[in-house]
Amino acid sequence: MRSEDEIREQYEFLKEELDDEEMNHEGVRRMFSYYRRALGWVLEEEHM
Repeated sequence: MRSEDEIREQYEFLKEELDDEEMNHEGVRRMFSYYRRALGWVLEEEHM
């Protein structure tokens, strides 16, 4: 299992990638949005 720091680092990386101007293909943006949302839910559940 990955540590919280590793998960947060990956989350921030994906967030930066999604915000990059070159990442403009709608399907890719949607996929990253879902992945980013899922990571947020995992982090929330672990801290409940």
